Amino acid sequence: MSLPDVVAAIMFVGVIAYAVFGGADFGSGIWDLTAGGDEAGAPLRSLIDRVIGPVWEANHVWLIFVLVWLWSGFPEPFAAVMETLYLPFALAGLGIVLRGSTFAFRKFAPTLGSARLFGILFAVSSVATPFVFGAIAGAIASGRVPLDGSGDPISSWTGPTSIVGGVLAVLTCAFLAAAFLTAEAEHRGQPDVALACRRRAIGAGVVTGAVALVAILVLREDAPTLFDGLTGRAVPLIAISGIAGLLAMVTLWQRRLVLARVSAIVAVVAVVAGWGVAQYDWLLTDVVTIDDGAGARPTLWALVIVFLLAGVLVLPPLGYLFWLTQRPGWVARDQRPSMP
Repeated sequence: MSLPDVVAAIMFVGVIAYAVFGGADFGSGIWDLTAGGDEAGAPLRSLIDRVIGPVWEANHVWLIFVLVWLWSGFPEPFAAVMETLYLPFALAGLGIVLRGSTFAFRKFAPTLGSARLFGILFAVSSVATPFVFGAIAGAIASGRVPLDGSGDPISSWTGPTSIVGGVLAVLTCAFLAAAFLTAEAEHRGQPDVALACRRRAIGAGVVTGAVALVAILVLREDAPTLFDGLTGRAVPLIAISGIAGLLAMVTLWQRRLVLARVSAIVAVVAVVAGWGVAQYDWLLTDVVTIDDGAGARPTLWALVIVFLLAGVLVLPPLGYLFWLTQRPGWVARDQRPSMP
């Protein structure tokens, strides 16, 4: 494995981490949109607020990591991506900012009407943002990003692969979030909410599997290089993803929630990793390889060193944050009624 391969693999670890942590975050907002009316949807929306409140900003660390890594390690492909896909990236950035601000504003809205408005904006941006990220991935995977950055600003990310990628991103986020929320509701002693989330997770899993099968047919025509990889060397990972997804749905129904949550994570990690393996060794599919698009070797070595340092300085506090939110004391304080 060459040095550029190592740097690209590290960058893809960030993509996988964002798919898992950011995906669960976005997916929670998707279920906020479908929770029901003010009274009927209040328990689920309250759970969502309490679960993602401590960590929603931390999840975007992975997106920043990936973008900085691409910019530093592969500057010419980064410029090509940004010149061609500037519009979806702008929409994604707007969605992240709108989602975060309305999530905060909803808690302090002076009237019920404004709280509803902020809630709608939060939920809609939670759907739109992962769709746009999926469309960006589809544009890259289908070879619609030329190295000179001259790709069409609209058709480059609205092709069949991008549409399928966007839909799958939304569904995957919904499935992952519902699995997480089921465990959180059980953990917090809310069996009715847990049952509702469990049904949502199973339904989302079934729909995601069906759309994935259709996606294979789309890729065969629109992204043949990716299709060849997915039906070739990436088959074991795709199989693992499918098996893990089925296992997650079965164990959710059986209320074996630790195994269900782990299985859901494995399903997402395996399918995203399968995309990476299928596309290797193209950085921009059918346009430039990882080796050809890499920057200067001193920069690549510096990135490897920074990654090792980040593993010591960043990952332990981040892990502690997630561990802390699962402690019984945290949950007990979180469930105290707010002061009038």
